[in-house]
Amino acid sequence: MKSKLLRYVAIAWAVAIALISCQSATPLDANAVTVKLSGWGASPTEQSLMQQLLQDFEQTHPKIKIRYEVINDQYMDVIKTRLIGDAAPDVFYLDVFQAPFLVSQNVLEPLDSYVGSDFDSADFEAPLLNAFRYENRIYGFPKDFSTLALFYNKTMFAAAGLSRPPETWDELREFSKKLTIDSNKDGRIEQYGFGVAPELARQAMMIRAAGGELANSEGRATFASEKAIVGLQPVIDQYRQDRTSAQKSDVGTNSGSEMFGQGKVAMVIEGNWAIPYLQETFADIEFGTAEVPKLGDRRSNTAFTVAYVMNQQSEHKSEAWQLISYLTSKAGMQRWTSTGFALPTRKSVAKTLGFDRDPLRSAFIAGVPYAQPWQAGAYAETLMNNFDNQFISALLGEQSLSEAMQRAEEAANQQIEAMQ
Repeated sequence: MKSKLLRYVAIAWAVAIALISCQSATPLDANAVTVKLSGWGASPTEQSLMQQLLQDFEQTHPKIKIRYEVINDQYMDVIKTRLIGDAAPDVFYLDVFQAPFLVSQNVLEPLDSYVGSDFDSADFEAPLLNAFRYENRIYGFPKDFSTLALFYNKTMFAAAGLSRPPETWDELREFSKKLTIDSNKDGRIEQYGFGVAPELARQAMMIRAAGGELANSEGRATFASEKAIVGLQPVIDQYRQDRTSAQKSDVGTNSGSEMFGQGKVAMVIEGNWAIPYLQETFADIEFGTAEVPKLGDRRSNTAFTVAYVMNQQSEHKSEAWQLISYLTSKAGMQRWTSTGFALPTRKSVAKTLGFDRDPLRSAFIAGVPYAQPWQAGAYAETLMNNFDNQFISALLGEQSLSEAMQRAEEAANQQIEAMQ
């Protein structure tokens, strides 16, 4: 196992880790067991909330102290390197995208035997919990999640005579034509109808909406399948033929949320994380959210989530479980997600907080039943890198979509074979 991880990490990476901050929720008690928790901090607000939760945990569990470590750069490389050296934390964040590989390496502790009836595992959204299940064992409990939703600018819609968001991809393309503005009549577009993200993380749902898959049962890429091409072709056609969509680099922005907030595009598909960003950074914009449009008569979505997992080599497994169960309990999760910057993975908490009725967040909750976790097997990173490299080439017209996906598939599968 360790040799396989060594090859994957490419341990030429220097262990001089930048920007790692170690924090303890309270001063360590010499008589208490110290549990190490590692994660990343998306924002100061999130880090502050985590510190508050850990302080509450320590007050109710006086025999356990938490050493909370925030890793701000190269998170998974750090974790994998520490797992190789038997120096990993007791509990750490694991992104759903990385889960299949790490779970298969026998470095995580199965959690089933720790779960009591009062924990209520059935309360978790099944697709999110199952993303951390391997050979009928659960290796992590998801702390929060987001699906994708369509963000639309209400002011721009009203100006174009549109009273509702599009329900299908065909409608999205038609609406985009009405929303695209060339005010100078010189070929330069001032406002695009739609902001496109040419990345597998966003295009996976298009492939799946057409009945395709990212990989087969052996983990090999299947980007060039007929169904995958059917799902992706409308994205290429809108960008190249309609000229009503733009990517972030076309309009000089750093993200889809930013180009939407700046008014460069009237629609964009983003996660729940875009809501607080838009409200704080572009307070004047009037926007709504809706479920991702259907492709034909089929809906598809992608779920992004992160779980708390336990290091199999932990010397404090009982205490580590007490921390995991506290943070993912109904009470702990309600406090963690109450501000709305993240959505709860427990169905009861979502109902208690009213997110299924929230005008901006209900679309994300509605997308859960038909969403698939952001996963592509044990070699997901290889698949993603090759897809992204070739799909952007097709988007720019440097090769056809079929040619690009064939090259992406072949390159990914050659690399996977070399790693085995």
